[in-house]
Amino acid sequence: MSAHTPAPLPAPLPAPGPPATATPLLELRGVATGFGGNTVLHGVDLAVRPGEIAGVLGLNGAGKSVAMKVVAGIQPVWDGQVVLDGNDITGLGAEDRVAAGMGHVTQGRQVFGGLTVEENLRLGAYTLRQRTPERYAERLEQMLEKFPRLRERANQRAGTMSGGEQAMLAVARALMSEPRLLLVDEPSAGLAPTIVGELFELLREVNADGVTILLVEQNIAFALDVVDTVHVLQRGRIVHGGPTVDLDRDALTQYLGIGRLLTASVGLAGRD
Repeated sequence: MSAHTPAPLPAPLPAPGPPATATPLLELRGVATGFGGNTVLHGVDLAVRPGEIAGVLGLNGAGKSVAMKVVAGIQPVWDGQVVLDGNDITGLGAEDRVAAGMGHVTQGRQVFGGLTVEENLRLGAYTLRQRTPERYAERLEQMLEKFPRLRERANQRAGTMSGGEQAMLAVARALMSEPRLLLVDEPSAGLAPTIVGELFELLREVNADGVTILLVEQNIAFALDVVDTVHVLQRGRIVHGGPTVDLDRDALTQYLGIGRLLTASVGLAGRD
């Protein structure tokens, strides 16, 4: 084997998937995509059940954020299907997917720094205001009640807020459209551990309100503490899928390559 030949993948663990009685809210069926002549996702299958927090974990370059962009309608699918609540949405653009019930917290949060907090929230309600404009004021009040710090800063420019406050705003903005499915891409990036803990607790509360969450995260310890189901992505392929409580620690540390630290984290997650 040459120095440039990648090591063979470990044998995939069995993925139990949702019970036959549970219809997935979101499915990726054999999804392949990439850029130019470079294939990034190689036939990805993934199912997210209603009411759960599902996590897509993997190392840098595994294809996690590309998979999220496929779900959000930002990255085109070369082959396969994206299915939401039994409907094939593969050909729908990002705006139409928001209208169909998706919210998206993008990597890096991407708040509009020159606009106020309330203006950011108003933009997040674009499809809601088109569909039922009379709901906007009520939904805005719900978000300001849920996020008191945003009420305090409603007239403050988003770019002057701390990273944690901007992350909070990004979540609230995505929730303004009343999504059934919330996509959250690398929420811990650039945040202090204490702020990450607060943010993940907030995501638990959002999930408890009935919103299904698909989370892409590189911080394995934090992710395992919040997700119900783990999907491990390696070199553009799902190599493990199943409930967090049923994780095989040894196989997972082999897939993710972070040894004892992850093993300890998995052990803690398994005791919750």
